[in-house]
Amino acid sequence: MAARLPSAPPNLPGFSYVRALGSGGFADVFLYEQNMPRRQVAVKVLLAEVVTPSVRAMFQAEANLMAQLSAHPAVLTVYQASVASDGRPFLVMELCSPVLNRRYRSDPLSVPEALAVGIKVAGAVETAHRAGVLHRDVKPSNILTTAYGHPVLSDFGIAATIGDAELTDAVGLSVPWSAPEVLSDETTGTVASEVWALGATIYSLIAGRSPFEVAGTENSTAQLISRIQRARPAPIGRADVPERLEAALRRSMSKKPESRQHSVLELIRDLQAVETELGFTPTPADVVTDAWVAADDVDDEERTRVRGVATVSPVQRRRRRREGEPETTDSRGAARETGANPIPTGAGMGRGAMWLIAACVVLGVAFIGTLSFVLVRTGASGDIPVVRNIEGHVVGGSIEFSWQDPGLMAGDEYQVSVDGSSSSLQRSTTFTVDSVDRRVCVTVTVNRSGRTGESSAAKCVDPSGVS
Repeated sequence: MAARLPSAPPNLPGFSYVRALGSGGFADVFLYEQNMPRRQVAVKVLLAEVVTPSVRAMFQAEANLMAQLSAHPAVLTVYQASVASDGRPFLVMELCSPVLNRRYRSDPLSVPEALAVGIKVAGAVETAHRAGVLHRDVKPSNILTTAYGHPVLSDFGIAATIGDAELTDAVGLSVPWSAPEVLSDETTGTVASEVWALGATIYSLIAGRSPFEVAGTENSTAQLISRIQRARPAPIGRADVPERLEAALRRSMSKKPESRQHSVLELIRDLQAVETELGFTPTPADVVTDAWVAADDVDDEERTRVRGVATVSPVQRRRRRREGEPETTDSRGAARETGANPIPTGAGMGRGAMWLIAACVVLGVAFIGTLSFVLVRTGASGDIPVVRNIEGHVVGGSIEFSWQDPGLMAGDEYQVSVDGSSSSLQRSTTFTVDSVDRRVCVTVTVNRSGRTGESSAAKCVDPSGVS
């Protein structure tokens, strides 16, 4: 099917049209220059034929919800949301680059870079979850890069409120990064399916391919769906990928949702633990505070939730898949080159409406100034218990260290450092250094949510048994 031509760009006061950037199923994206302050922006304009009065009402309500995410450093910035003089709603967005998506297949990311990108984007997804929103289309092409090299998550076009996810079929499938339960129509999205998608995305950035692609064989949509539902992802196959990272990604892509990390925050902790094991400072993950999400001074109207309207039944969706109708198309690719939030395609007017209401952010929300973030990172904290009185004994040719539990909480781990350098994370209160013929010194620190408390006093033992 030939690609349609872009619609006529709207006349937007304060903006000068430059050129068309791309076309999607329900919107066009144009490059404009904002007159004041002067900057280039990507403007996404909904097609006239999908605009209805109900769409406009839902647009305003959902825009208020999405405004909660606009200040996050790893979410694509939306500068303005309004309606053009010809009646078409539009978004004015930060102009970003799709360089990451263009690069990873030919030049996979290093492990440290992939971990940093994954943690930052995961922080945005965790923040969306705390605001009651599922992204539902996390994948490499939806991670854009700002002019300063920072990754940002785009395309909340098929987002839904967590409580209403089962009430809407406004979901576009990006098969290689969709969880098994989504592909089998058991759900349109959950926190567990987002954990799966994040794990698959990080895997892809490192491996240069999606988790279930097999080189030299057919990688059709049907083949990928079959592998995702029945197989386990193959090892990444790079010598620089530690087993701890492979294990974290395998867990995130477990077939059973309950076997995955129970939240995106738990996945973040696993990734930060890999960074620690590799000797890097854990990447901070910006996560909105629970206190703000549950703020008493914000009433229900300010936290508007819009129930989705089911437009395509699971039976219809399965029938479309059997008949070979594409779940996603490449028509959004050009839009992504603008750093915009491309539209899910091939699902009819209802999905276009859901893209609109889920993607927009209205500026000037009164309470947005109160938004605060907590950095999930390494740093001393007085609420973290301290390990004291480490014991050390020579057992055979090894040295065994042990200590008493100072009061760990669920999710806490011990960070054990040997001779002030190499370290590892564990839950056990014992640590063994094998086959040594030298003096060994160990310190133990409690790691909580990526933060570390006060280190223990060093305990040193040499093979002769002298402390």
